[in-house]
Amino acid sequence: MRVLAALSGGVDSAVAAARAVEAGHEVVGVHMALSRQRAQSRSGSRGCCSIEDASDARWAAQILGIPFYVWDLSEEFEDLVVADFLAEYRAGRTPNPCVRCNERVKFDVLLSRALAMGFDAVATGHYARLEGGAAAGRPGDARGLELSRAADGAKDQSYVLAVSGRQGLARALFPLGDAPSKAAVRAEARARGLPVAAKPDSYDICFVADGDTRGFLSRSLGVREGAMVSPDGEVLGSHEGYFGFTVGQRKGLGLDRPAPDGRPRYVIETRPATNEVVVGPAELLSRSRVEGTGLVLLADPEGLDPTGTGGGPRGWRGTAVQVRAHGRAVPADVVVDERAATLVAELHEPLRGLAAGQSVVVYGGPGGDRVLAQATLA
Repeated sequence: MRVLAALSGGVDSAVAAARAVEAGHEVVGVHMALSRQRAQSRSGSRGCCSIEDASDARWAAQILGIPFYVWDLSEEFEDLVVADFLAEYRAGRTPNPCVRCNERVKFDVLLSRALAMGFDAVATGHYARLEGGAAAGRPGDARGLELSRAADGAKDQSYVLAVSGRQGLARALFPLGDAPSKAAVRAEARARGLPVAAKPDSYDICFVADGDTRGFLSRSLGVREGAMVSPDGEVLGSHEGYFGFTVGQRKGLGLDRPAPDGRPRYVIETRPATNEVVVGPAELLSRSRVEGTGLVLLADPEGLDPTGTGGGPRGWRGTAVQVRAHGRAVPADVVVDERAATLVAELHEPLRGLAAGQSVVVYGGPGGDRVLAQATLA
């Protein structure tokens, strides 16, 4: 197959490209320049798309003996990821920009360009396992495609990939899906002579290079003084914008006095219409029912009609639901409405701190590692 390997300048994508070459594919490397204001170098493990990253990607491609290009996707990234991030916070939701980037840039814009240039598949350094589609030598064929957790659970990225769906993943290759650990990937990079073997991982939100998300939001959306209130409406303090807070947040609330019972307070809700942030005790954060919209199916739902006559609800029993990229998956029964593209999960144990805009991913199958569905928390 003709494979376009996305080279970020890090060790994971470099080893993934090396494995694609070793598998006998005709590989071309491409570095996506996503930032409009590219720094000379990254700040430790923060940030991305620096000139240093592009140079590291080019160097890796040279060692692998593959052609290399830099594609400027900064405009698409700004419109599809950064603008969406700001719009979601403005609406009082908590988005995951990595989910949007995978969906709208890496498996939409990048793949569309790759197909237009005659490539069969795109290879990335994501940690996840795929069966079917390009992984089985059938690029574009989504029949029977399965997305599962990576062998290395600590690095698994199936949560952020689920939104891409079967069609979006049918031309994807994840050569690191079976890697036992990040240490093993680094050791492989050293053995292959790749100079990025010891390069630090990037983390946090890539376009907030200093890690100060609240400051980024304030600079982008402006400062708007509002009230910090209790669930019964008592004004407890002030803040500089509801968008600087997320449900479940405990630190950085700026309150000058504790709750009457001495217990810590958490963000329970943000109210864009009134610019209020509601804080209260931890028990108000717990939810045993999760509802999601924008349903993406990666497996066919099962009939759940207990009478066996058919025509009842569809979904899965005895599955697990995960609402954060590296959060704990909890047992749940899930019902989906394919026509309305919605999902309802009844949790066997409550989850705390769920916020509208988060991605909810359903896992099941043997070992509980297969992705069944994804939706956005309402």
